[in-house]
Amino acid sequence: MTMYILLINWTEQGVKNVRESPKRLDAAKKLLKDMGGSFKDFYLTMGDHDMVAVCEAPDDAVAARFALSLGMGGNVRTRTLKAFPEAAYRELINSLG
Repeated sequence: MTMYILLINWTEQGVKNVRESPKRLDAAKKLLKDMGGSFKDFYLTMGDHDMVAVCEAPDDAVAARFALSLGMGGNVRTRTLKAFPEAAYRELINSLG
């Protein structure tokens, strides 16, 4: 499975309905699970982003469909980062020669 870090911000609609946010998170977790992925961690954050999620998905297409599905709800905007775990990082660096 590939890891992804989602940087999430509420839209105006999303923050107006912030009390419903935990239900939306539960729905997002179910959606990703139904797509073959999972949430590994979730954080409410302070700073440039309102929330950060660490997720696994089978491939980039699933991650893209998931992020697009979240955006279609109109409550959040996401930025998705593909994450390489330490072992992959070391392998990549060692392959440089």
